[in-house]
Amino acid sequence: MDKIHILAVDDEPFNLDLIEAAFAMNDDVQIFNATDGFKALALVMELPFDVVLLDISMPRLDGLSVLAKIRAEASLAHLPVLMVTANPEKKHEALAKGASDFIAKPYNVEELQLRTLNYAKISRYQRRLSRYNEELEHEVALRTQALQESLKLAKATEYEISIRLGRASEFRDLETGGHIKRMSYYSEHLARLFGLSEEECELILYAAPLHDIGKVGIPDRILLKPGRFEGNEFEIMKQHALLGAKMLEDSDQFPVLRAGRIIALEHHEKYDGSGYPAGKRGEEIHLYARIVAIADVFDALSSRRVYKEAMPLERTLQMMREGSGTHFDPTLTALFLEHLGDFLMIKERFPDGENPHSILDLIEEIR
Repeated sequence: MDKIHILAVDDEPFNLDLIEAAFAMNDDVQIFNATDGFKALALVMELPFDVVLLDISMPRLDGLSVLAKIRAEASLAHLPVLMVTANPEKKHEALAKGASDFIAKPYNVEELQLRTLNYAKISRYQRRLSRYNEELEHEVALRTQALQESLKLAKATEYEISIRLGRASEFRDLETGGHIKRMSYYSEHLARLFGLSEEECELILYAAPLHDIGKVGIPDRILLKPGRFEGNEFEIMKQHALLGAKMLEDSDQFPVLRAGRIIALEHHEKYDGSGYPAGKRGEEIHLYARIVAIADVFDALSSRRVYKEAMPLERTLQMMREGSGTHFDPTLTALFLEHLGDFLMIKERFPDGENPHSILDLIEEIR
């Protein structure tokens, strides 16, 4: 066990000799002396002491001033300081300023020994506990960081899966290469304008690509047909909403896939109840799906397809306005139109490539 370090501070050398004599027979104690307050402060800043025995009445810098400076140092906040004086009137003032205890002069040697050693033990326990807490906090910080990294990786993995699945549906369809990105960012921005949290906006951004994942289950003769669908063909095409939901079911533990399932199932529902697959109306339709419906249709109308040219912007906006309250949520539509410039900037940011279905393009995107 390391020796107990005691700093004795007194301007009278005789008093310092008495303190040394009190502990002379104890080999576990080492006494350090200071004859004024400035030397005392220099020592406590330099060496780790277990207890300070501090005389109150000293010239230049008295004990109470030394005590105040010790207590002002955060690293010395728990250092036991026992005030020593023949003036009992200073007792309350010393205790009020942070003294741990009070020892009256002339010394009772046994009392001096017992009080000093008891405070030394307390000091060591506190330091040991402080070190243990620091080690524990460090360990907790490391484990928290590891957990956060694991959660971050899991989240990134889920996002990546969503994007890749979205690309799978895009590469089976005749849609243009930038559609998934544009409608996803449209959806995220509209969600933010509506006042959703950053967490939900990010969730929608990464769930939106799954809106048409069910198209992978639609036969090519229907999915790739360039003209209008006949009655039975359209009924088959409508099944992609149910197929997408089926593909993403049992995903409650994965927020993005869970949100993607909602969007895949409901993004073709219409505000007036004339949509599919369930004929939901108004706010029966999930907010995420109502947001994505606007983003998806706007991009579909305003973008070129293999089977059609892009619709002029004014005509597109006219159709969006006409669909407000019937096809689309009127509140969300108004927000979209009010901030149209934001969405046009997103459109310019993600243009279509010349050959969106080239496998070389896909490899380059993945890189």
